[in-house]
Amino acid sequence: MVIEFYDFGEIVVDGKRYTRDIIITPSKIIPNWWRKEGHRICLDDLREILNEQVDFVVLGTGYYGLVKVDSEVREYFERKGVKVIAKPTREAVEEFNKLVSSGKRVLGAFHLTC
Repeated sequence: MVIEFYDFGEIVVDGKRYTRDIIITPSKIIPNWWRKEGHRICLDDLREILNEQVDFVVLGTGYYGLVKVDSEVREYFERKGVKVIAKPTREAVEEFNKLVSSGKRVLGAFHLTC
């Protein structure tokens, strides 16, 4: 899956426009991603995708990068040998697309605003 466009509050993936936070796995899109705390990503926020077999997890921390990633998220994936990349969403989208185009299995979770 390729992210074709991102701007504040909007992302286009494989021709479909989303206006709420989103998770992208190698096999599916999970729209309307909701977190317990809006500007924080904890392990529980990613429960439904923790068993995905991926090489990288790319976290979009918002347009201005205001979302914080709990250390437990990084530690969980690193124990599984998965590299975690957290960047403001515009940069995270670029990183996601670069990794996917190089043949890597990538999971992306993107906060579209803030």
